[in-house]
Amino acid sequence: MKTLALFRHAKSDWSDARARDFDRPLNARGQRGALAMGQHIRKGGWRFDRMIASPAVRVAETIETASKAWGRTFPVEWDRRIYLASSAVLLDLLREIAGDPGSVLMVGHNPGLEDLIFDLVPDDGSSPLRDVVEQKFPTATFAVLELAIDRWADIEERCAKLVELTRPRDLDPALGPELPD
Repeated sequence: MKTLALFRHAKSDWSDARARDFDRPLNARGQRGALAMGQHIRKGGWRFDRMIASPAVRVAETIETASKAWGRTFPVEWDRRIYLASSAVLLDLLREIAGDPGSVLMVGHNPGLEDLIFDLVPDDGSSPLRDVVEQKFPTATFAVLELAIDRWADIEERCAKLVELTRPRDLDPALGPELPD
């Protein structure tokens, strides 16, 4: 059994239309969301043997902010392939993990992370949280999957159960979507 945690970067800043997508930082709401999710991860007692992440600025800032709330830092393996990757690319990357750690945290982007959940978790009612992901996998969302595999090289579609899904608005309604009056 392996554990895969997925953490989507927090809300990013779109105020500078000239900035490259890769270079967009977090906005104020994103900072609050990353901090809240870091606190949630700490309180949940989640531990990771390895962290792999997109090197995009908004991902790096999400990790930095969440780590403050965790009260510790984790060594990060930066992999540019995660940046805007498809589920197929993410699966290939997971199959390449050396040393077969028991738990991996991947920090990245949508639609890749969301699609990865859809590919790994069967749509057969065994993981009711999958239905929540179908509604939306918003920024700063944290998900944990249990994979019925012994080695990362064996990862394949429909081998997982989604056991944890927390969105920022689940922790603080003010971090939810902005609704019109």
